[in-house]
Amino acid sequence: MAFSPAPQTDQLLRDTLATVAPGTELRDGLERILRGRTGALIVLGYDDVVESIATGGFELDVEFSATRLRELCKMDGAVVMDPATRRIRRAAVQLLPDSSIETSESGTRHRTAERVAKHTGLPVISVSQSMHIIALYVGGRRHVLEDPDTIIGRANQAIATLERYKARLDEVSGTLSALEIEDLVTVRDVCIVVQRLEMVGRISDEVANHVVELGVEGRLLALQHDELIGAISADRELVLRDYVDTTKKNHSVADVLAQLAALDSTELLDLGLIGRVLGLPGGGDALDAAVAPHGYRLMARIPRLPALIMDRLVQHFGGLQKLLAATIDDLMAVDGVGEQRARAVREGLSRLAESSILERYV
Repeated sequence: MAFSPAPQTDQLLRDTLATVAPGTELRDGLERILRGRTGALIVLGYDDVVESIATGGFELDVEFSATRLRELCKMDGAVVMDPATRRIRRAAVQLLPDSSIETSESGTRHRTAERVAKHTGLPVISVSQSMHIIALYVGGRRHVLEDPDTIIGRANQAIATLERYKARLDEVSGTLSALEIEDLVTVRDVCIVVQRLEMVGRISDEVANHVVELGVEGRLLALQHDELIGAISADRELVLRDYVDTTKKNHSVADVLAQLAALDSTELLDLGLIGRVLGLPGGGDALDAAVAPHGYRLMARIPRLPALIMDRLVQHFGGLQKLLAATIDDLMAVDGVGEQRARAVREGLSRLAESSILERYV
């Protein structure tokens, strides 16, 4: 029997964690089941695939509530609910997923939960009576819900690490800006900034997952995270647009970001490998080869400068050094750049050049 492959994406797991986060009515229902020392098997979704593997039980189609979930889970069998419509569709159901689907679980309830998740592509919750845990099965992944205090402790450690890495990122980014102004950038300088951006991004994703899992308990953590990160995604794209030849096959910004994300923690320490991912010379003395930016990254720091105008400026001048040397009249030759905008670009670049040099040498 064929079964539909489960979507194994972080986004699906995040969405499921948000559905069962502290403060939600579903989490309240799960906690009631735990306190009552009974088990449960809950399918989060109802479609034709679920219907095809569900036998027996009761057709309910009633509005969801924590107390109803608790009472229905006292019976043998699974509960099927539709989180989108907040309704419990069936209860005391026997689920018969494809028995050929591999599972690493040993208990009957957990084996069924994992197989149903893989068979249907829907999240499945298993509450263990003996182990006193709540486990989520999303595609081929298993995630055990933890006590909020435990998650907060781990999240605070991640925030402290993020602060240190962000400080280092700010330092190397400032150095790169000064080197760009002086036309002294090497492949090594670019790779270090890309490396730090990727590291900070990964730690940021970890914190974001903690925030989702904490629900209402993670509000302060979310504020700290947002303040630290700012527009890091935009910074990553701007660096790549400055130095990656996006005309090459498989070298769009999205392609390069995906390749960087695929590097493991050891590979991410190899600047030569990062250089090759970017399409720049990598390894040995090649890391010291000179490269020049297009100017996207610095121009993005000029207030109210539209992306379309930045593209036109880069296409017209070809690189940052020519942009820095351009007069107001030169800038006005670009389509869409009037005198006021040309003056804003000229003064903005001058201020950035001055501040970057001062930050580096003072």
